[in-house]
Amino acid sequence: MKGKDLINIGIFSAIYFIILFAVAMLGFIPIFLPLLTVFVPIIGGIPFMLFLTRVKKFGMIWIMSVIMGILMLLTGMSWPPLVVSAVSGLIAELVYKSGNYRSASKAVLTNGVFSLWVAANYLPLFFAAEKYWSSRQNFGQDYIDTVTKLMPVWMCPVLFVVSFVCGIIGGFLGRALMKKHFEKACIA
Repeated sequence: MKGKDLINIGIFSAIYFIILFAVAMLGFIPIFLPLLTVFVPIIGGIPFMLFLTRVKKFGMIWIMSVIMGILMLLTGMSWPPLVVSAVSGLIAELVYKSGNYRSASKAVLTNGVFSLWVAANYLPLFFAAEKYWSSRQNFGQDYIDTVTKLMPVWMCPVLFVVSFVCGIIGGFLGRALMKKHFEKACIA
């Protein structure tokens, strides 16, 4: 990897995180908390697909994915997003590489796999709820009760499926909006 590749990773990671952060503000309304697995992959698919037009070397997607996991850890979301982002980022990397970094359909699938880390943010809510809510008492008991009712344990795999499917949708949306860039990068 060259300096230009690392700069692209940094710039697109920052853009993606800013979008993620803005969209995550909706999570302060209980009904929108599980819907972040819809909004983040779809809206984030736009800059991610543009990022893929610049990916030509193995490791770029994985690094960006790990950066997202580290940022989630630093913003208080615990360690599961970091682990899932490392694994899903590597799988996304392999998917895109299997299309020689030129396949539009593999790019869309890559966004779906990359987006799995979004659902990992909720793993502590399902499997360590007391610890999760003990650090979020300032949200208030009504918020906690509402979210707990909205997200029973069976929702855990559903959120992963939703993240993947919405990642695919975000990939198609990003590809459509960035068609000119995909053609220029010989990916269209």
